[in-house]
Parts: sequence; structure tokens; C-alpha cells
Amino acid sequence: MANRVFQRPDMSSPQPVEVTRLAPISAGRSAPLSRASGGEIPDRAFRSAITACGLAVLGVLSLIVYELMAGSKLSWHAFHLRFFAASDWDPVNELFGALPFIYGTLVSSLVALIIAVPLSIGAAVFTTEMCPKGLRAPLSFFVELLAAIPSVIYGLWAMFVLVPLLRSYVQPVLATTLGWTGLFEGPPYGIGMLAAGIILAIMIIPIISSITREVLMVVPQHQREGVLALGATRWEMIRLGVLRNARAGIVGAIILGLGRALGETMAVTMVIGNRPEISRSLFAPGYTMASVLANEFNEATGDLYRSALIQIGLALFLVTIIVNALAQLLVWSVTRGQPARGHV
Repeated sequence: MANRVFQRPDMSSPQPVEVTRLAPISAGRSAPLSRASGGEIPDRAFRSAITACGLAVLGVLSLIVYELMAGSKLSWHAFHLRFFAASDWDPVNELFGALPFIYGTLVSSLVALIIAVPLSIGAAVFTTEMCPKGLRAPLSFFVELLAAIPSVIYGLWAMFVLVPLLRSYVQPVLATTLGWTGLFEGPPYGIGMLAAGIILAIMIIPIISSITREVLMVVPQHQREGVLALGATRWEMIRLGVLRNARAGIVGAIILGLGRALGETMAVTMVIGNRPEISRSLFAPGYTMASVLANEFNEATGDLYRSALIQIGLALFLVTIIVNALAQLLVWSVTRGQPARGHV
């Protein structure tokens, strides 16, 4: 059989490539680009404005420190460091000592931390580890909503709800069962150190809880999976894989809540009793540094009296700055500036 010859199909000849020529840009159309590239003056003005905003914050802080130091100069010269160790507060005879106010501030803040820390950490762990996804966002919102309530509202609630409950139910039981400790003795007035500590605890719970939640979210997911893969229970995973890795950030959140408790004024003033005394019992009235400033500064008539109050304000200001700086450092040591990450 003869081989059939297949003819090669005709191929079309190469077509010339169409060359697109770019038209030169006219001077009128290039004017906006030239104006945009020559905006050095607006850029410098913007940089100067932003720098001024940053320096303004430092300037305000420096002015506050300067005014406090200048206003307390008379008290420093009169009492020196014994001002912080003396317990007398007699404006008539011009005898001033800040120890009762320091004691009241520390005790009320300590009571607040004892109550608020377990509740805050428990709420944060439940929100990040055990809460259903549908309830996670609403629960976080309602916890943080507590931080938006004005302190005077907390004070009014404490006066009309918390104080009667403490006076009628809580303090008699504590006096009967734990009165032997000396911390729960005396007449149950309702107002006092215990009431101030409880209202402070309610106010700092959203601060500690929200920061702890953000720190727990930063813990890598493989930490949890690794602990569970070794046969650990849910509680062991949370304790070993989550809380241990976030302990520095949790401590920072606690210290930040302490800074808020140290400086709280209105709610504490309404329930603490405002008596410059040092008492072992939590039922007794007390006084804080912030409360004495709010109550007596407008009534201070003598220069030494006013200078002593300003010196208390300076001490409170420095303590608050140090506590907040330490808290921010501890939180940064865990997060390293990373944004919070949720896990599934």
C-alpha cells in the first residue's frame, strides 16, 4: 500500500506587532505631580505639629510635678520626712502627719485586691478558655462596661445598698466567726475600711480582667495543645500551659488595678468614714490620701495646712506613677508589643 502523503497545512505568515507609541505628557498635565513632589513645607509643618503634641504631654507632666513640689515646700521645711511617719492631724494647732492616710490607702487597696484578683482571673480564664463563642463577646462587653460607670454612681450604690447589707448581715456574721482575729471587731456601722475595700474591688475588676484576658490570648495555641497531648486535664492545661506563661502579665494587670485603687476618690470618700485614725479592725472608719484632698482642700485656711495637703498629693502622684510604670513594664514583658490573638 502506498503511503499516503499528508500535506502540511498552510501556516499564516507572521504578523507585524503593533507598536504603541506613548505621547509626551504636556506641561499642564504634569503640574499636579510637580506640586505633589514639592510639598516639603506641609510635611515639615505636620512633623512639627505632631512633635509638639508629644512634647505637650511631657510638658503637662512636668508642670504638675513642679506645682506639687513648689506648693509642698513649706510643709517639707516644717516636718521633713517625719511628716510621713506622724499620725497627728490637727489643723488648729498646725500639727500634720500623713500616716493615717497612708495606712487607710494601703489597707483599703489591699482588701480590694484580695477580693478582686480571684474574681478577675476567673472571669478572664472563663472568657478565653471555657466560654462558648457566642457568649464570649457579650460577656467581655459587660465586664468592661463596669469600667465606664462613674465613681459617684458606685458611691451612691454603696451607700444605699452595700452599706445596709454589711451592717445588717455581713458584719455581724464576720464578728461572730472571725472576731478573734481582731480584724472584724467593733460596732457594725456598715461604713469603714471593709466597705471601701469592697467598692474598690468592684471598680478594679474590669481593669484586671480585661488586661488578663488580653495576656492569655497572646499565649501561643501550641502551648495548650502540647500540654493536652501529654494527657493533661483541662485544669492542668490552664494552670501549666496558660497561666504559667502569662504570670508576668497577670501581675502587671494586678499592679495596674492597684494603681487605680490607690487613686480612687469619690466612691471611697462616700463609704470609708473619713476619720484620720489607725485601727486594726476593718469595721472602723478610716481615711485615704485621695479622700482627705477631696474633703479638706477647699477648707484649708492656713498656708501650712494647704502645703501639707499638697505634700500628700505629691506622695500620691509619685506612688501612682511608679505603680503604673511597673505594671506597663510587666505587661510588655509578656506581650512584647504583639496584638492579642484569639484561638479556636
